[in-house]
Amino acid sequence: MADHAGYNQPIIDEFRANGGTVEHFGRGLVLLHHIGAKSGEERVSPVAAVKTGDGEWLVAGSKAGAPEHPAWYHNLLAHPDVTIETPDDGDVSVHVTDLKGADHDAAWQLFTGRNPGFLDYQSKTSRVIPVLRLTRR
Repeated sequence: MADHAGYNQPIIDEFRANGGTVEHFGRGLVLLHHIGAKSGEERVSPVAAVKTGDGEWLVAGSKAGAPEHPAWYHNLLAHPDVTIETPDDGDVSVHVTDLKGADHDAAWQLFTGRNPGFLDYQSKTSRVIPVLRLTRR
């Protein structure tokens, strides 16, 4: 899979330099630390997130409407206990749950209500964009 470090690194640097605020994204990102399912390498990906409660966030594996899920999605399924860097809560250890059925649909509605651009991503792909719940552990 393509390495997006060249695209992601400036976003990661800006997030860290500005306390979680990134131009064009505001404070709507988290930095997702994950371990490669195949490589075992540690990675960091900036992802749009919706904080739904104290210690709970939703993220969607849109990959901008690509036909396949992002690599980080597969990594989280393989290693669901990870850390995120957040704008308001600092570093948080979380457990990842891949939402299905009615839970997915409700989370997708909430997520796209706050990030309507993701509806455009869904229109570009035939796959169901996964939504994951990150819960503080």
